[in-house]
Amino acid sequence: MTRYLDVRDLFRLIDAIGVPRMLQDIASEIEADFLRWAAFDKTARVAAHSREGVIELMPVADAERFGFKFVNGHPNNTRVGLPTVMAFGALADVATGYPLLLSEFTLATALRTAATSAIAARRLARPGARTMALVGNGAQAEFQALAFHTMLGIDEIRAFDIDPATTDKLERNLAAWPALRIVRADSVASAMRGADIVTTATADKRLATIVDLAWVEPGMHLNAIGGDCPGKTELDPRILERAHVVVEYAPQSRIEGEIQQMPAAFGVTELAEILDGSKAGRLGADDVTVFDSVGFALEDYSTLRYLHASALRLGIGTDIGLVAQAPDPKNLFGYVLDNRHARADGVNASHAVAVKRARSVQATQ
Repeated sequence: MTRYLDVRDLFRLIDAIGVPRMLQDIASEIEADFLRWAAFDKTARVAAHSREGVIELMPVADAERFGFKFVNGHPNNTRVGLPTVMAFGALADVATGYPLLLSEFTLATALRTAATSAIAARRLARPGARTMALVGNGAQAEFQALAFHTMLGIDEIRAFDIDPATTDKLERNLAAWPALRIVRADSVASAMRGADIVTTATADKRLATIVDLAWVEPGMHLNAIGGDCPGKTELDPRILERAHVVVEYAPQSRIEGEIQQMPAAFGVTELAEILDGSKAGRLGADDVTVFDSVGFALEDYSTLRYLHASALRLGIGTDIGLVAQAPDPKNLFGYVLDNRHARADGVNASHAVAVKRARSVQATQ
């Protein structure tokens, strides 16, 4: 059977473990898998682009497990009451191809994105960083804020969004963490002034310059998570020319990350190289660093494994018959015939019970 986790099951997992603990746990799984980078069969995600947005499949596998995520990105969805990003994921056994897990992944995507941001920032931000500008206060914002608070000790968020109501929402949701101070900014430039880290999490699908070079100060770390498809950016390309740029998987990032603005020969470092120590992260206190994050399938794989293990351990979720399993694997058609008869018998029995009850009711009237 396949373990199935719906939205309510994800809520139960989050309630049982807690958001800060889940962020740390997922970060540990992701970092451990990035340290096995060579063990994975990797490919850039497969995308179907339209005028309204994009729908993508994100696969990855090692010798034991195959994972994939179905995810969309439709910036105008909020106008019709739908999330900008929606996702589900699956985990399968490589030896047999059998699906082990089918899970809601919209919530999980927000968790793993924030965890990955914090993993990168631990290597790229200045030691002792305490302030973060958060540009774009939508669906990802609270997860990012809590990941940086929990994993790096960020205690002040300088928040800006073009929609003040979205920042209101951020303040309400984070009120349960009084040690994390929210300071409202009236512009991107003012939010960035004096910040150690800048996280950009905007949703518009366009080549935009959300952050101008003039606002970048020596020593800043920029965590750019909003530019994640072709034709969508957030950073002034001059920032990239002057910064140490780290990406998850270069073949994918060159198509849809901030570095899509740069020449094909533009040099970047992959996150796995920073984590295993083969390449340096920050070289000096005044270095400007950029994590050009578009999200990579390995992060989903790590999170799927974590969800599967946690669900089994806590007894959360439902086992479902996702795939047909005939008693004789070579006689799939016979399986259909046998179950057709069983369904017919069930229908006939249900009909007989209904008729008997109806007649009983009529007899008492």
